[in-house]
Amino acid sequence: MREVRLGVVAIGRNEGERLRRCLNSVLPAAPATVYVDSGSTDGSTQMAREMGAQVVDLDMSRPFTAARARNEGLHRLLEQNPDVDLVQFVDGDCEIVTGWLDAAQHFLQEHPTHAVVCGRRRERHPERSVYNRMCDQEWDTPVGDALSCGGDAMMRVPALLAVGGYRDDLIAGEEPELCVRLRQAGWLIHRLDREMTLHDAAMTRFSQWWKRTVRAGHAFAQGAWLHGAPPERHWVRETRRAWFWGAGLPVVIAIGLVLVGPWGALPGLAYPLQWLRLYRRNGMARTSGFLLIGKFAEMWGVGKFHLSRLRGVAGSIIEYK
Repeated sequence: MREVRLGVVAIGRNEGERLRRCLNSVLPAAPATVYVDSGSTDGSTQMAREMGAQVVDLDMSRPFTAARARNEGLHRLLEQNPDVDLVQFVDGDCEIVTGWLDAAQHFLQEHPTHAVVCGRRRERHPERSVYNRMCDQEWDTPVGDALSCGGDAMMRVPALLAVGGYRDDLIAGEEPELCVRLRQAGWLIHRLDREMTLHDAAMTRFSQWWKRTVRAGHAFAQGAWLHGAPPERHWVRETRRAWFWGAGLPVVIAIGLVLVGPWGALPGLAYPLQWLRLYRRNGMARTSGFLLIGKFAEMWGVGKFHLSRLRGVAGSIIEYK
């Protein structure tokens, strides 16, 4: 079997020591490592260069997106290392777990029908806040062939190039959208039952969690707009849920109050019933409450996308830290 060469593309903005951990986890195993910086002011680029990574500073005259950063990182990686066959993408606030790179390479060598492989991303400090804990739960995805991956994943370079890479204009949800196009081209995506990365969300405030959830709603709406038609129906269900819980039901309640008085609020009983359903599923009262409240944040993100679309302007990146 022909030996494959691995490269790494890490992206970040003001990650500080998180970036140091990230690069320390990949540079010994993958010297062909590119770090793409989105306007950091904390000395991240100098640190990355001193550690031995190739550094790309994104042009600040154009809007930053993670998708654009990954594309430009891949371009530089192949410019300097044209024989690279596989690329591990990793966010700068993540640390690659020992053994992951070898396991992912082995899987792709043994499974030529697969273009992407990912593993278990874990939150470094889930005990520090309910928001960190929800991130950790969100990333515990089913093992086996999957519809999509997250920001940390290993991909075949030829497959990635054949579908045109990431969409630069997506401010969120760029990985699932890419996976839609890869699957349409006949490729498969796989989630290995292995530890992959440690992530440091550092979310300790409600406002951070709200912004992150708004970003998710934006991603749902844009994904459904791009690939919502059959057979994909990409993120159509998630967008409809945001509409129903975050806008549709409140409107029904408001109309009912106007037309029939207090009895018009009866549809609002759906909220405590939904909380109870979530609680029975996960056994955590606070988490269930935040999942329910999150539908309003998601609806806000859905509205932001469609408002920007109707105005003909590009959405701006939504950062939570």
